[in-house]
Amino acid sequence: MKKVYLIGTGTNGTGSLTADAAKAIEDSELIVGATRMLEPYGDSGKELVNEYNPERTAEAIRNSKAQTASVLFSGDTGFFSGAKKLLPLLDDMETVVLPGVSSFAAFCAKCGFSYENMKFISLHGNDANIALEVHMNRYCFFLLDNNNTVSSVCLRLLKYGDGFPGLRVYAGSELGYENEKIVSGSIPDLIGYSSEPLSVLVTDNPDYLKYIPSAIPDERFIRTKIPMTKAEVRSCAVASLNIPHDGICWDIGSGTGSVSVEMAYRCPEGTVYSFDKNDEAIMLTCDNTRRFFCDNVRVYSGKCPECLEEMPAPDSVFIGGSTGKISEIISLVYRKNDNACITATAVSVETLAEATDAFRKAGRECSITQIAVTRMKKVGSYTMPDAMNPVWIISGGKKCSE
Repeated sequence: MKKVYLIGTGTNGTGSLTADAAKAIEDSELIVGATRMLEPYGDSGKELVNEYNPERTAEAIRNSKAQTASVLFSGDTGFFSGAKKLLPLLDDMETVVLPGVSSFAAFCAKCGFSYENMKFISLHGNDANIALEVHMNRYCFFLLDNNNTVSSVCLRLLKYGDGFPGLRVYAGSELGYENEKIVSGSIPDLIGYSSEPLSVLVTDNPDYLKYIPSAIPDERFIRTKIPMTKAEVRSCAVASLNIPHDGICWDIGSGTGSVSVEMAYRCPEGTVYSFDKNDEAIMLTCDNTRRFFCDNVRVYSGKCPECLEEMPAPDSVFIGGSTGKISEIISLVYRKNDNACITATAVSVETLAEATDAFRKAGRECSITQIAVTRMKKVGSYTMPDAMNPVWIISGGKKCSE
């Protein structure tokens, strides 16, 4: 049986190899890795294969006569590494994983950061959420690429909320090598900064949000005459959706975007898709999601259910407005994801009847809750009750046959 070492080489080639890793490479007949990984072994007399694709790497090892092989990965094998994809492809071989010094450990050490509470985000070929993660975490560590550079990340952060005036940004490239470069500054300081393709970035946000907002006061949203789901109802409706932290959410009839915002805070690693047919509502939703740092919200103009067909299958769906198409919408949602959580609101008996009938047609049980909110307001020297219209919250449940 062939023996394969999966080795994290650290941040500067042979200089940061562990003793175990160095011995494994010495004992190997075959070494596989990217060009930069192989350079120190050009005169070793060993078989060298310039490859980093997992499938082709596994094939090269199988086709080689070598009985011992080392596959080299930059950084650490357990941190956004190709080792994760390669391991299952070598299940007929003996494998040994030898970790290395990761880019985040090396960079944080140079900057004097402890990283046990740091949020790690890879932007390698990935348009991940940036502003919301920075807003919700004291420290964030980003792996950058050609498209997501230090400057582009800073530009994106500047567009959300108040632009993070107290944020400190640290950027590093070529860690451990002679041309290593580390800079720091505010967001405006690093806009226009020319960074290497494979750079790293740490944000330090002393003003980060220490809780997940719920029932955000209505007055904090930018508002016009467009209807808005009020704070108390919004809180109960969103809570009923069991939103995964990396979930896909739909907000149908987004209005001001208040539900989209509270959904977004519950899925910082996911995406909220907001839909409305009213142009003013679309603008309001965009404005409010920017106001609340929610760069994980995508806003679409169009009629439902037509504009939902090409969207990714949702985990959680809120229906705040359906213009008489709630049955078609619910049917489409369950067709895309049989286990989706769906919640609708209704202020009229007719809409309540439509919603319950739609769940019945879909073969689902549903729970119905009426919320009647009374706030207190000042009238002269008196404090008086100010009752709002009752709202029904209708949530789809398990299949009727279960």
